[in-house]
Amino acid sequence: MRTFTKLAVATVSGAWLALAATASFAETTMEKIVRTGQMTIAVQTQGPPVSFIDKDGKRTGLAIELAQLMADDMEVELVIQDYDWKGLIPALLSGKADFIAADMTPTAKRSMQVVFTEPVFFSETIAFAMKDSGYTSWQDLNVAGVSVGATQASSWADITRKKIPNAELKEFAGGTAQTVQALVSGRINAGVSDRGTIAGFMSSIDGLVMLDGTISSEPLGFAVRPDSLHLLAALNNYMGLIRSDGRLEEKLDYWWNSTNWEADHK
Repeated sequence: MRTFTKLAVATVSGAWLALAATASFAETTMEKIVRTGQMTIAVQTQGPPVSFIDKDGKRTGLAIELAQLMADDMEVELVIQDYDWKGLIPALLSGKADFIAADMTPTAKRSMQVVFTEPVFFSETIAFAMKDSGYTSWQDLNVAGVSVGATQASSWADITRKKIPNAELKEFAGGTAQTVQALVSGRINAGVSDRGTIAGFMSSIDGLVMLDGTISSEPLGFAVRPDSLHLLAALNNYMGLIRSDGRLEEKLDYWWNSTNWEADHK
């Protein structure tokens, strides 16, 4: 009996040592980037201004340009993978991407799966409708019989549930572009998104208006896997660098705080 116990202990100890040795030699995300010379991001290329395909068929937008800046300074190739919004976190966790470059809110629920950078920029959540809808403010939507659209599995959908609970929420997998399309076609009465995104759609869709009031203001950041701590530190460090030298503000002013990008990309 004693011999069996010693053998069992030795076997378990050996297994733990082997596991520890394997873990110690596991390649980190940053080491993989260095080895391959490629940095892969997961984006939702559905609508401006964060990530989209412009009139020339080029992928561009705020998130993509920030990631491209970092890749250029690291002297690696940027690889872009497109997903629906609900597919971003699964793509990251499965190893298909190194980090998520999107306007993602670092909610408590999402933080159970991924680790967020420090806020890169901030978003004002607003409601939008057609000019002849009869709605003036987002509070007008909080009545039974009103249908409000938002991106599936997004913080906009969560905010709609909390702030506009009496309305019927309809979620769309294709991002804000699909929500706007549903509004224009009369399938919903209004939608919820962020101010910058809707400002981009207003210039091309007659009668699309923002309703009065800000529903919420949220920090937005990029996300990495929990084991990608070196990459997380590098992302935070890089955003600090371009914030201090003015490049981050320049990108935000062009893409997020104005519609200046439209003349070049629409």
